[in-house]
Amino acid sequence: MKIAVAIDGSENAMRAATHAIMLAQHLPDAQLEVIYVQDYSKAKDERLLSQSPESLSLKREQKVHPIVELAREAGVHADSTMLKGNPSQEIIKYVNEQKIDKLVIGSRGLNAFQEMVLGSVSHKVMKHVNCPVTVVK
Repeated sequence: MKIAVAIDGSENAMRAATHAIMLAQHLPDAQLEVIYVQDYSKAKDERLLSQSPESLSLKREQKVHPIVELAREAGVHADSTMLKGNPSQEIIKYVNEQKIDKLVIGSRGLNAFQEMVLGSVSHKVMKHVNCPVTVVK
């Protein structure tokens, strides 16, 4: 079974990752994939704050590494995938193309009005992927 967890460095993403690791521990032959999407709209800001492309890459890796390490400590092998673009679109495309069996994603915790006006990555992804999705709050 292919389990993917989409992360963004937030607390909700860490809770989602913990849940995905727990699932992988209990399912025989489960493969865990940690997905991180670099949002183009934030890339300019990150580049301004970074002094080099290497430091930008390091900052991105710092969001993924703790999850991979947590999985390793739990006895679960985790691969990581870095994508670039609009988070919801890239996650949907990747999950559907890679035939992921289960996606775990964190909720940003938007209130009902904000979600109605802005939408959320988890809500958009949930509507368009071809596999079961667990949204962790």
